[in-house]
Amino acid sequence: MPSAITHLSSPTPAPPKSTIYSPQARFQRLIQDIQAELGPNDGIVSSNSVRLRLESLLEDYRSEEEAWQEFAFKDTSQTFTRNLVDKGNGNYNLILKGTLTETRYAWPNTTEPIPMQTTNCTSFGHDEVTYMADTLGLHKISNPDPTEFAVSLHLYTPPNAAIDGCQIFNANTGEATHVTVYNYYSEYGRRCMA
Repeated sequence: MPSAITHLSSPTPAPPKSTIYSPQARFQRLIQDIQAELGPNDGIVSSNSVRLRLESLLEDYRSEEEAWQEFAFKDTSQTFTRNLVDKGNGNYNLILKGTLTETRYAWPNTTEPIPMQTTNCTSFGHDEVTYMADTLGLHKISNPDPTEFAVSLHLYTPPNAAIDGCQIFNANTGEATHVTVYNYYSEYGRRCMA
């Protein structure tokens, strides 16, 4: 699992990295470390030090497909699938496989329909981490490869969108539309009923 976890407080001490052999055990340890770090509080927004420790956990993790493949359901008829791994307390994305492009936008002018202003466009590859918050603007995550699936672990904290829904924006007009929660495609490695 992560190489620098000794600074985290958790109910039980973390075993040394050398004792966690299987990729599945290392992935589960990442999930447990995230849970321990967030606790029952407000999540990432509660503290900059929490945000930095979470970022360190994600950056230290080395992805192996056999560790998370039971949670990653592919469906070529979908733009993406939401596969629940844990209902913990989001703003981080860890790229587990492939490449994803993050396009960031300034918050749109809501008084007139005009195209949204792109502020940044960055591609992230295997084992890279990106962070997003409302104060940084809006973003779109896309897979630039038309033939290969990309897989990422998203950490939404607090999970407000899962509870309240969220707004999606039309990049051509800046107009917002409220959407309710997307249904999970799978939960804990089991396909949900459609």
